[in-house]
Amino acid sequence: MAEDLPQIYLVTPAEFELSAFLPRLEACLDAVEVACLRLALGGADEGRIGKAADGLREVAHARDIPIVIETHGLIAKAHGLDGVHLMDGARQVRLWRKEFGEDGIVGAFCSTSRHEGLNAGEIGADYVSFGPTGASALGRGETVDPDVYAWWSEMIEVPVVAEGALTEDLVRALTPQVDFFAIGEEIWREEDAAEALMRLAAARS
Repeated sequence: MAEDLPQIYLVTPAEFELSAFLPRLEACLDAVEVACLRLALGGADEGRIGKAADGLREVAHARDIPIVIETHGLIAKAHGLDGVHLMDGARQVRLWRKEFGEDGIVGAFCSTSRHEGLNAGEIGADYVSFGPTGASALGRGETVDPDVYAWWSEMIEVPVVAEGALTEDLVRALTPQVDFFAIGEEIWREEDAAEALMRLAAARS
């Protein structure tokens, strides 16, 4: 893979059974070079999320891949994860930057708002994520204006992540403009997730 191509940032499903999911995850990590893994397991069961954090950390760290968790920074710290992915833009970036220090990863999902992304980057986010990039019926159906990625790549040094309803065509179009593609449900809904991930990753070339 050429060094200047966007990297793959793999996102878990919001719901999974750990023992069944780990082999699928390992197949994906062994099929495609992945820069970061995000634990996106939903719910409020601290024990279940912590168990998933431990299992995924072992798989990721065995391959020298950092792992972050959505929202739950305290679980990240308690279970040896590498950082937190915040779902509310810039609001908590300062707090978690202080908690994790300069070595931890603090990412910020900023929906479709360039303004929110700028705020997050200015106060210490390691990366800013925008989405959904592709057409989606979730939420209000809004998508990221492609001009946001073009402008960001020219003007801002903070790495930018494109995510949400990605397709091979979108990956091809955005490859010159983004630093990472966050890929999750696009592949987990397929029977062979690793093969689906390889197809999307290949579209970067």
